[in-house]
Amino acid sequence: MKRPSTGTPAAAGYSMPAEWSPHAGCLMAWPSRLELWGPRLHEARRDYAAVAAAIAVFEPVVMVCNTGHAEAVRELCGGGVTPLEVPINDSWCRDNGPVFVRNPAGQIAVVGFGFNAWGNRWQPHDDDARLSRRLAEWLELPFFEAPFVLEGGSFFVDGQGTLITTEQCLLDPNRNPHLDRQQLEQGLYDYLGASTVIWLPFGHSLDTGPAGTDGHVDGVLQYVAAGRVLLEAVSDQTSAEFSRGQANLAVLRASRDAADRAFDVTILDPGPAAAVSYANHYLANGAVIVPLGGDETDETALELLRALHPDRRVVGVAGQTIACGGGGPHCITQQIPLGVVVPG
Repeated sequence: MKRPSTGTPAAAGYSMPAEWSPHAGCLMAWPSRLELWGPRLHEARRDYAAVAAAIAVFEPVVMVCNTGHAEAVRELCGGGVTPLEVPINDSWCRDNGPVFVRNPAGQIAVVGFGFNAWGNRWQPHDDDARLSRRLAEWLELPFFEAPFVLEGGSFFVDGQGTLITTEQCLLDPNRNPHLDRQQLEQGLYDYLGASTVIWLPFGHSLDTGPAGTDGHVDGVLQYVAAGRVLLEAVSDQTSAEFSRGQANLAVLRASRDAADRAFDVTILDPGPAAAVSYANHYLANGAVIVPLGGDETDETALELLRALHPDRRVVGVAGQTIACGGGGPHCITQQIPLGVVVPG
């Protein structure tokens, strides 16, 4: 068993690599919470399995599941997806799973942030809060325990010092009421190796209900590459999202990243009634795994993503059920960077 490392990752030379850097694999977690999914639990498992199978074409997938569910994972997900029986409460590995950091020598460690189920929306969540530590032990990696709450869907990094997040989520008092903005920034510097934090005002306006996350950034934005981002912003001025998207765009256009670059921003207009967040996609090795809502906006989003990622295969997956649960492919995945030895 690996003991927690002392000090902070940044002090030890670690920082989080960008999502588009090469992966050793992908972590996911099997849908388990009946109170969330209700009669759609089978649909959720079917669609999680479809996401896992799509990713497994490009990189290995480890599906964390409760005891007794390994066989169902194998049956629904197929080859390339390895079940791992570890106690969990829910199925959003991006938010409560391990965050991997790397030092200049290529050594990898795990950071475990506090997890309180998106402001104590769901009980219990004790096993989800322990998942990062348990997976660090399984992978035999050094473990840093961060002294504040942070979900993986609430930030993006470019691997070069820049971190993008939202005020709506990180400054919500249901996360870290004892920390102010400056203290939170210091935590992001210390535990993710960031040097510049870009604060967008908003996530999605509908992201506040029982299945919400209070405005995660991965509902409205995704990096394309260093200095380049995709931002969802509707053009319909009657939409509740219009002013929020414009406010986010204004901040991006006024900001410079850690390398002193202006942001190259591509706008994706999902329309006022889109069933999914197209920005909530996962960048696998050589692929973009994007949710589809089953309407006429799907093809527009796919064409834009193909243009932005000419070196990747853009793969659409059913997204409506996962969206009803509160997310998309990005929310249910966590990349494992190259250099980690994933047990077979």
